[in-house]
Amino acid sequence: FDLYAERGGNFVDTAINYTNGSSEQLVGEFLGSERARFVVATKYSLNTRPGDPNAGGNHRKNLVQSLETSLKRLRTDYVDLYWLHAWDFMTPVDEVMRGLDDLVRSGKVLYVGISDTPAWVVAQANTMADLRGWSAFIGLQIEYSLLERTVERMGVTPRRVRAWLGPAIGPTAFEVGDEVRAAFVGADPGATAAFVAGGVPGKWLADLCALARRRLTLAGVERIDGGSVCTVADPAHFYSYRRDGTTGRFAALIWLEEGRPGAIA
Repeated sequence: FDLYAERGGNFVDTAINYTNGSSEQLVGEFLGSERARFVVATKYSLNTRPGDPNAGGNHRKNLVQSLETSLKRLRTDYVDLYWLHAWDFMTPVDEVMRGLDDLVRSGKVLYVGISDTPAWVVAQANTMADLRGWSAFIGLQIEYSLLERTVERMGVTPRRVRAWLGPAIGPTAFEVGDEVRAAFVGADPGATAAFVAGGVPGKWLADLCALARRRLTLAGVERIDGGSVCTVADPAHFYSYRRDGTTGRFAALIWLEEGRPGAIA
């Protein structure tokens, strides 16, 4: 963390349920007296007490109690960016947006964002917020991988978008078959360099960061940050584990509109 800060890093993203809460606790310890220079983001929604409907979901009760818990763990009285982690398909949109706006007005949250939610819900929520003078979502965090490419069809204006690439398996560490490589190379011959022959016939090792950067660049996105890699062979930089404890995952992209008032740079 100290090295990250020394090299200019100032954004930290966590969630109330990451590693059963220890992630937020560690972030709070690391920030210490330097809290003001960091943009701190955390998330709520996922259940923290299995079997208790009040400990999960997007509803106001979980929203309020989750934020209070996160603030205590992070050792701060506000968070810069508060994410709705996942849509529960039960809580009314107006309850969510009014609840988040109340937290912004209270000063405990500066900006709000949303993750893993259908586009029509996000559009409805921000339209409602705009009409009623509530705080709208300024950040969108959705999956972007070899299989999930929805973000490429969102219709945003590329030059007004800043993309942040989270840690990914790589470089050349993610195994794919001939058909996956053929699909990428068929659509973009320049993607050939992102694939290296594996040790098994018909298998290739793909550099996910390189593929993501290339597709974003071709789409017209000019500002792409992040893109660290993590491999089993490099445990010091292996940020993300699946349940089997040996393989990582490709993190989501965080998109920020640059011309919008209040956007975090």
